[in-house]
Amino acid sequence: MKRFVFFACWIATAFAQDVSNEEIAGLKRSDSIPQESVKGAPDPYFEGYIQALVDMHFYEYKVIVLVKDHTVWITNIPKNALLANSIKAFVKDIPGVESVKILDGVPPKEIIAREKYVTRPKIKGIWFPQSTELFQPMIANPRAAIYSIGYRGGDRVCGKKAVYISLGDDFAIFRWLDIFRWHGDLQIGIEAAIWSVFNMDPPKPKINPGTELVNTDYYVGIPLSYAVNKWAFRFRGYHISSHLGDEFLVNHPGYKRKNPSYEALDFFSSYQASDAVRLYFGPGVIVHSDDSFPMKNLYVEYGGEVRFSGTRMYYHRLYGTWVVGVYFRNWQFLKWEMDGTYCAGYEWSKLQGIGRKIRILASFHHGFSLEGQFMKKRTEYGTIGLAYGF
Repeated sequence: MKRFVFFACWIATAFAQDVSNEEIAGLKRSDSIPQESVKGAPDPYFEGYIQALVDMHFYEYKVIVLVKDHTVWITNIPKNALLANSIKAFVKDIPGVESVKILDGVPPKEIIAREKYVTRPKIKGIWFPQSTELFQPMIANPRAAIYSIGYRGGDRVCGKKAVYISLGDDFAIFRWLDIFRWHGDLQIGIEAAIWSVFNMDPPKPKINPGTELVNTDYYVGIPLSYAVNKWAFRFRGYHISSHLGDEFLVNHPGYKRKNPSYEALDFFSSYQASDAVRLYFGPGVIVHSDDSFPMKNLYVEYGGEVRFSGTRMYYHRLYGTWVVGVYFRNWQFLKWEMDGTYCAGYEWSKLQGIGRKIRILASFHHGFSLEGQFMKKRTEYGTIGLAYGF
């Protein structure tokens, strides 16, 4: 475990090295833009230059770039506010751009010359989209389908000294563009994940010495997401099954294993209140649970996250920002009692707002255990870990 903590600290130090005060500027989104200036270029050349950069990162949305006197108009912009803000900020950061304006159509003086070009057909959908997720993971949710590893201390259920891991992802299958009366995007995919906890100091007698696998939860879900403007919605059907670890059963002979597996439906809404603040809320219903571990049906989960003090790291061509998040759960089978997770840390990405990110997060959980048949036991613990995902 000391090696893991040392490794996490080494990563943070590596990002900080070689980044002088002259190399850190305000948060920008054009890290891949060539450094040479095109301020003196004529409008047609400048327009093609910007169009090529936009198509490189946002090709599937068929965004159109128009330039007049180095003022840039962009049209065919997606209704998804997260993507739209990323595109606008990306263009604004290009050297020589004096201002950026969003258009619904074309400038009046350009209609005749540009109408056919601007109204070129847009694609109706994307197979296996990779640029971003319509409904972003909730960073403080301890059951997010992401990749993570970390140290957990103080957990009275799974061990005072423990290591947790998760292996999970959202595999987007198809995204429909500009649909329904609101002209948003709709996506269907498959989520899958496992979450495991290892007790690094099992209690005596240690029949099986060394690290003890306490529990592993398996998850698969089918999310249907819709995003328009500042809103994103996700309807999901999913299954979770839980399995006690072999070492735990060996070290606890006679322990009665149950099967806390269930199927559920939930519907979440996410609102991007500003570039920095995001809020979310969702009710759910458990439609079936195993007879050995019956669960009452209803639950509600909600939370939010804030990003601030973003910086651009020229040397590493990355964007970094501080993040803070909270996530709360109230489940009927836990008598609606409060269960909360609180996290804070730092996040690195290639394009701010979209794409995959690496995070170093410290968190505190207070409420109930999340691990299988221990879910009714109260606990609290702190964690420090590394995560990768959207």
